[in-house]
Amino acid sequence: MKVDAIHLDLRPRGMFEAADLGVRLVSAHLRSIWTSCAPLYVLVLFVAATLLPFGVGWTVLAVIWLKPWLDRSILFVLARAVFGEETRFADVWAARGALAGRGLLGALTLRRLSPWRSYVQPVLQLEGQRGKARRERVARILGPHRGAALAMQSAFAVIETSLVLGLLALLPWLMPDDQAPWLALLLEGGSWVTGVALACFIVAVAIVEPFFVGAGFAMYLNRRVELEAWDIEQEFRLAFAR
Repeated sequence: MKVDAIHLDLRPRGMFEAADLGVRLVSAHLRSIWTSCAPLYVLVLFVAATLLPFGVGWTVLAVIWLKPWLDRSILFVLARAVFGEETRFADVWAARGALAGRGLLGALTLRRLSPWRSYVQPVLQLEGQRGKARRERVARILGPHRGAALAMQSAFAVIETSLVLGLLALLPWLMPDDQAPWLALLLEGGSWVTGVALACFIVAVAIVEPFFVGAGFAMYLNRRVELEAWDIEQEFRLAFAR
């Protein structure tokens, strides 16, 4: 990796400060992320929609379970953004073999319930190691930061749930005054209410997931600063370039 080409201020940070850096990285490249990854999200929703005849719960579960598929494209965009490269859907499409191939099956099965999924995802997707070398690398990247990675992942789960509930709370504003209380309608499972609830969930995932991936990616970069002193290397390269 060409450390001197990284367009980030690399220095040792606390893990939660690093997660905040990831959030700001996503904010700066949000348009690129959404335009590049939206088609894949539509595909995820299409796959999930095939389960609608079995109930909305199965559709929601499918979207949740297929998040790592979407996350791989988001990480691809962020990895390019770190080097100052904007990404278009054509770039994601050109890399479709790598994004849909190496490591995807494991991400959707054995590692799907990992409590620090977005933190170790760059190791699995970007470093290209396999077998014992990959397991050792993941363990080294995790190091003493398992708690921070778990806390970050839990925080984004809470944020996503809160956003869904917040969007659902808008229902009373959209209903006529003579209708039954919106919560009662929701619990009764009326078709249109269920559809609105599903739409709220889909919107919440689209909003929160890029920031979740970005926070984990920045924490990964921060760990590499700790292990490999990237900040010092950056300073030396810039000094000798003058």
